[in-house]
Amino acid sequence: MTESIYLDNNATTPLDSAVLAAMQDCMRHCYGNPSSKHHVGAAARERLIAARIQVAALLGCAPGEVVFTSGATESNHMAIMGALAIDPAKRHIVSSAVEHPSTLLLLGHLAAQDVEVTLLPVDGEGRIDLDRLASVIRADTALVSLMWANNETGVLFPIAEAAAIAKSNGVIFHTDAVQVVGKIPVDVEEVPVDLLSLSGHKLHAAKGVGALYIRKGLRLPPLFFGNQERKRRGGTENLIGIVGLGVAAALAARAIAQVGPGIGELRDVFERGLLERMPQTWINGASAPRVPGTSNLRFAATDAEIVLDGLDKAGVCASSGSACTAGGTEPSHVLVAMGQTADMALASVRFSFSRFNTVAEVERLLELLPGIVGPRIDGATQKVGG
Repeated sequence: MTESIYLDNNATTPLDSAVLAAMQDCMRHCYGNPSSKHHVGAAARERLIAARIQVAALLGCAPGEVVFTSGATESNHMAIMGALAIDPAKRHIVSSAVEHPSTLLLLGHLAAQDVEVTLLPVDGEGRIDLDRLASVIRADTALVSLMWANNETGVLFPIAEAAAIAKSNGVIFHTDAVQVVGKIPVDVEEVPVDLLSLSGHKLHAAKGVGALYIRKGLRLPPLFFGNQERKRRGGTENLIGIVGLGVAAALAARAIAQVGPGIGELRDVFERGLLERMPQTWINGASAPRVPGTSNLRFAATDAEIVLDGLDKAGVCASSGSACTAGGTEPSHVLVAMGQTADMALASVRFSFSRFNTVAEVERLLELLPGIVGPRIDGATQKVGG
């Protein structure tokens, strides 16, 4: 059987062996409830404290500013709903047209209620206009919520500058940082965000665990009520998942100087090699700053699902966009927002790398792709970008 090449790391990442070992140890030896006062509960509580310190170190914040959640969807909802609840007179939210579905679907629900939502457009490369952001903030704006890196294209938003604009207007700023944590350095003291979401399974930890950074002094109302997490997130903690997230965060912090450049080089080698072999290829967002490791490509005169099926049969895992929406046949809302037609968007494939990928895998992919895509190309010309 052909050895699998996994290039869908923006959807989920393989569990790191050290993370698995820590979780198994916790399962065997740390079964107590962290809220219990006896010694078994105290042992569990120590594991919880240690994991919080590890995640805080990765983000450059105090441990008390980290709240553990079930994942990025909950973190995003907690940030948005919480910010909206702080001042009932502020019923306006600013976000972008290319956010993750976990944000856009919630904003759509709120817009059907009594909340006004402004979605910033993007240009053909997936970039927002900071002047446009500044112009749409109002006296009743409760929150600006922008993803740090797009999960489909990898395009980076200028989060430090956007957060500064929000802060200068007295508006809370949230970022969905799922696709950057562990790939580029994140320091919330240097980038003045108020709220930041992250997900364990995008960081070589387990599914079902994440975190929300809440800047000290921001009294964010809880989404779930209870005494856990300093009354900010009710419910008995998922200690096994949290311990794994802590180890994943510690591993990411130690390797951050190597991981980003490493997966960035893999992507660049792949894209250069592909354009040499298949000049009828578009790189979506190529002219914009991109997070390391994400490559979103449009192939001429073909259908992404056919390409993905061919890749899958050859042992290569890739995707056509967000795993939260890729089960359908709708064109990517991200690529459509970038000005592409439905047919263009439906011809795009995303390859996303992790530190477990190798140059040999890239070379194998470059050997495979022309045979899978080539027969469907019909005299198109090379173009980079949208």
